[in-house]
Amino acid sequence: MFYFDQPGPANTDKTIELVKEAAARTGVNKVIIASKDGKVAAKLIGSGLNILCVTHQYGYSSPGSAPLTEEMRQCLIDGGIKILTTTHGLAGADRAIRFKFGGVYPSEIIAETLRIFGQGVKVAIEVGAMGCDCGFAAPAEPVICLGGTAAGVDTALILTPNHIHNLFDTKIIEYICLPRQSLNELKEV
Repeated sequence: MFYFDQPGPANTDKTIELVKEAAARTGVNKVIIASKDGKVAAKLIGSGLNILCVTHQYGYSSPGSAPLTEEMRQCLIDGGIKILTTTHGLAGADRAIRFKFGGVYPSEIIAETLRIFGQGVKVAIEVGAMGCDCGFAAPAEPVICLGGTAAGVDTALILTPNHIHNLFDTKIIEYICLPRQSLNELKEV
C-alpha cells in the first residue's frame, strides 16, 4: 500500500499510476472512478482498462446544472469510458429530508462512518455500489474504485462492491493508496 503525506488533487497522477500497476498485477480490469468534471477519468483514456466515470448528478452545484461539459462528455465517450450521472448512493432522499426538516438520517450516518477511514475511502465504496447498481460491475466482482478528498483522486481500493441496498456486503480486498491523516488534523481533534 502506498501512503500520501497529504490528501488532495496533487496525488492524482500518482494514484492513476498505482491503479494501472495494480490492474496489471492483479488482472482486475474494471475501474470505477469518481470524477465530477471528467478530467481525472480522462487521464485513463488509452489505458486498456474498462472504465466507468461516476459524476455528480444534474443540479448538484446549482438547479439544472450539468456535471460535465458536452465537450468532456464526448471526449470520455470517444475514449471508451462509460459515464454514470446520478444521485450519490449515500445521499438521495435522506439529504432531501435533512435539507427540508433538519436532522441526520441513516445514509448520512453511514457516509460519516466511512469518512473515519478517509473521504476517498467513503467515495470509493460509494461509487463501487453505484457501479454495481447500474450494472457495470456484478455483486462481489473485484473492481478498482477511486475516490478523492475535495478534488482529484488520492485513494484507490480493490473491492467487491454490492448494490446500495446490500452495501454492508461490500468487501475491501486491497488498499492500493490513500492519504495519511496529517498530524495537524490529529492535533485539532
